[in-house]
Amino acid sequence: MKIGFIGVGNMARAIIDGLLAGGKVSGSDLYLHSGHIENYGAYAEKIGAHVLNDNAAVVASSDIVVLAIKPKIYARVLDVLKPAFADHKVVLASIVSGVSLDDLAEHLPTGQPIVRLLPNLNVAIGEGMTAYAVNDSAEDCAQDVLGLFDAIGQTMELGEDDFATFVALAGSAPAFAYLFIDAMARAGVKHGISKKDAVRIAAQTVAGSAQMVLQSPTSPNDLIDQVCSPNGSTIRGYLTMEDKGFSSAVVAGLDATIARENGEK
Repeated sequence: MKIGFIGVGNMARAIIDGLLAGGKVSGSDLYLHSGHIENYGAYAEKIGAHVLNDNAAVVASSDIVVLAIKPKIYARVLDVLKPAFADHKVVLASIVSGVSLDDLAEHLPTGQPIVRLLPNLNVAIGEGMTAYAVNDSAEDCAQDVLGLFDAIGQTMELGEDDFATFVALAGSAPAFAYLFIDAMARAGVKHGISKKDAVRIAAQTVAGSAQMVLQSPTSPNDLIDQVCSPNGSTIRGYLTMEDKGFSSAVVAGLDATIARENGEK
């Protein structure tokens, strides 16, 4: 399967790196074009991808085209590419934030199959979380796109009205998880463990806890109860964190992220 990328920024590279690491594609299956060759030429050469002269050549060469550009230029780019999509029937997989299926369709030929996706950066290590929505024209061919993203993490179909919330929970939240890991590690440093060791301990604990949640039939709250023994150190730490506003701070941070994603200033 030939996969084209229009835009080769951080998220596009994360997707590519995950697909390559998982053996889902090889470099020779990839066709790339972006505005500044100096920003991605060395990367393309390293992975053995084809660098094409323009976006229309990417469309003509691919079975799936991943649109990975900034939202402010999507309309201009697609308007130029409309004839190319008309000439070559190819699925468009858009990862452009904030641009709906209807928005995309306005600048493409009638009947163009479109899959809208919101991956997070963890796709680079095969542990991504990706939301998706498809238009009517893509119902019979979306699986080719979804198969790629299933290979680099998990996928979930969502209504587009829920995409802003998904961005907060999956797209932005890795930064919040890093913040939590760093805070735990700093506590370890405070009490005498090296920062390197403390980060390793905290990160592995969070990774294992996440897997426990995913694999357990019980809720996170039930798992908390299993760790908190009566009058123990864990319940004391838990209640102290709650007293300092831990859960409220997390919800407030996600609320702020969702509000910004919805266009609030």
